Amino acid sequence: MNTTFAYIWENPAMIILVVVVVLLLFGGSKLPELARGLGKARREFKRASDEIENEFRGAMEEDERKKQIEDEERAKIRKRLEREERAKIAAAASKSAETATGATGSATDTAPGTAPAEKTTDAAA
Repeated sequence: MNTTFAYIWENPAMIILVVVVVLLLFGGSKLPELARGLGKARREFKRASDEIENEFRGAMEEDERKKQIEDEERAKIRKRLEREERAKIAAAASKSAETATGATGSATDTAPGTAPAEKTTDAAA
């Protein structure tokens, strides 16, 4: 059936025959009304399809904006967490250094692997 319909529009003689049949059925006075109706239908269809296309594009752009905002928020949160983690590590290192320094007196008093030397005072000697 599709091949028959395509054949009608490929053959110029068939197009002329269709035009003649339409003229006989509707008459010359009804053809302008028919053409106006077809033109209005075509414009309405185009307007509706453009409206749907614009809505679709708007939705796609909105999704892209939301994704971009989410990515930016994730990056901010990630940076804040990394800063907090570095601060915790620095505080722990500082605390352990203070603990180690407080237990031995000072970090330069002893060599690694040796016991701390006893401190002597001038009064006891």
